[in-house]
Amino acid sequence: MEWIYLSPHLDDVALSCGGLVWEQAAARERVTVLTVCAGDPPPGRLSDFAEGFHARWDTNLEAAATRRAEDLRACQRMGATAQHFSIPDCIYRLDPGDGSPLYTSETTLLGPLSQVEAGLVVDLQHELSQALPSKANIVCPLTVGGHVDHRLVRAAAEGLGRPLWYYADTPYVLRAGEALEAAISGTRAISFPVSEPGLEAWIEAIALYASQISTFWPDLQSMRVEISAYCQQVEGVRLWQRV
Repeated sequence: MEWIYLSPHLDDVALSCGGLVWEQAAARERVTVLTVCAGDPPPGRLSDFAEGFHARWDTNLEAAATRRAEDLRACQRMGATAQHFSIPDCIYRLDPGDGSPLYTSETTLLGPLSQVEAGLVVDLQHELSQALPSKANIVCPLTVGGHVDHRLVRAAAEGLGRPLWYYADTPYVLRAGEALEAAISGTRAISFPVSEPGLEAWIEAIALYASQISTFWPDLQSMRVEISAYCQQVEGVRLWQRV
């Protein structure tokens, strides 16, 4: 059996279902983590918003390369193959008309795609159709939290017209409340057990994204406690399918 997890960013799959990825790989199933927004930023000065992320990540202009290297190590820890597309993260994307940054605040980051990016969904859909094997299980984000890049990936995946599995976007789902209920409307949930070694691999894979930990947790121990509690709460990792 082959599984392909669509990751908007260079950490989303490890954050959301790293324990399940490890279990599937340990069972000798083929697992690929395909990260969509893994490309370099365009040349020129970054927006203040993007530079703020770089400062928090302590990566400067090497942010994309640093994060790709983190992803390779994390995927190796989970037993998965890493694949990277070249679309830049939304914090880098520019209006093709006037070259201005498209997403410059938390409000735009956690909102719908800019109207000028309608063609990007079509382009990504075509790229996915060329890259995805016909018999693989495709797993895409539910878009809990509403991040614009997660919306991009889900829209393109659903445009393929193939059966899909969905995962709950972590850590957004940990604080989601009613947002999760809205995201899973019309689906059924299936829980996949995660063993103690699988949980440890999940936690260690997340920790390998060293630049990203401070975005979500004050320290590694806080991450370990929250991911362990979440794993226990949902009895492993939960995926959804349309009914």
